[in-house]
Amino acid sequence: MSRIYLKIKIKADICTVFDMARDIDLHQKSTFKTGEKAIAGRTTGLIEEGETVTWRAKHLGFYQTHTSRIINMDKSYQFTDIMVKGTFKSLKHQHIFSQEGKCTIMTDIFEFESPFGIIGKLFNRFFLKNYMKNFLLERNKLIKTTAENNKNLIEE
Repeated sequence: MSRIYLKIKIKADICTVFDMARDIDLHQKSTFKTGEKAIAGRTTGLIEEGETVTWRAKHLGFYQTHTSRIINMDKSYQFTDIMVKGTFKSLKHQHIFSQEGKCTIMTDIFEFESPFGIIGKLFNRFFLKNYMKNFLLERNKLIKTTAENNKNLIEE
């Protein structure tokens, strides 16, 4: 299983950052390069515990769909989503938030496993892990910029 661990400091309150991290509309803005679109389940607004969202996007030249469910949530401090249907053999994404003075520390722990045995493991090691890391960094960059500038890019 591959694991990506990211931490970012954001000059905004924890509630704002937490809500931005679970905002379907903001996520779609952060993934414009892949044309990611919420097509089923929660398709707009803030996703809640127990809800699902199905995404459709073009990754690596192929259209793919991926359905995630929020399996637990402690508002403003953490939420976890898992893949319930999609291309990966397994996928779990923990979103963790802590307040540090006037800043929020946002931590992502992203664990995934590709199908196809040894070929999948090699693909993970030499390409997919870096691809997914960059995908998450783009998302986090937009959350940081939006929160720090106190702009509502969602309505633009």
